Amino acid sequence: MMHASAPHPSYRLIPSQFPPIGLFDTVATAADLDAVMELSGWTNDRLVRERVARLPEAQRVYGRANSSVVMAAFLHTAGARFNGPDLGAWYAAAAVRTAIAEVGHHLRREALARRLRGMRRVYRSYVARLDGSYIDLREEARADLMAPDSYGAGQVFGEQQRAAGEDGLLYASVRHRGGLNACAYRPSKVLDVTQAEHFEISVETDGRQIEARLLPG
Repeated sequence: MMHASAPHPSYRLIPSQFPPIGLFDTVATAADLDAVMELSGWTNDRLVRERVARLPEAQRVYGRANSSVVMAAFLHTAGARFNGPDLGAWYAAAAVRTAIAEVGHHLRREALARRLRGMRRVYRSYVARLDGSYIDLREEARADLMAPDSYGAGQVFGEQQRAAGEDGLLYASVRHRGGLNACAYRPSKVLDVTQAEHFEISVETDGRQIEARLLPG
């Protein structure tokens, strides 16, 4: 399989209803990290505690800006296209427009599940540099990995690559034609994370349009 560098910069959108918690940002040592996590109640959650144990100490990030945002992507997560429920990953896009299309798709699915006519949510964006070498799936003839409504094959494949020591994957966006996404498996290689703009994203369940409004400030 071919490898390539991740796009730079890369963009990730996170719902603003989940405020950034600086738990990891100011911790100086691994020993301090364990104590602070216990004190803050992060490890009271069984799933979080199990995910922390699965993440090698060398991969845990702390003591730098927005490290809590990075760690949350791995510890507070459900399964996605290329990761199962046991441990998260950092998903990002090469363009803000692609990131908007991705979150808009999931927002519409949530509205359908809740039997709503539409939904609106505010997201904050993060810009990051993804270090390492990534398996480039854009030339792979694996339609099962890119199925629009099933993550089963992708999760199995992705977790196999993580276990094999790969840094992550590059793949064409299913939600935005021509868009490029990255899935990073190593928190320590998600670098220079900076909070950027806020967007209000709106969707309707009876259409495919996604409206995104850049918020002032």
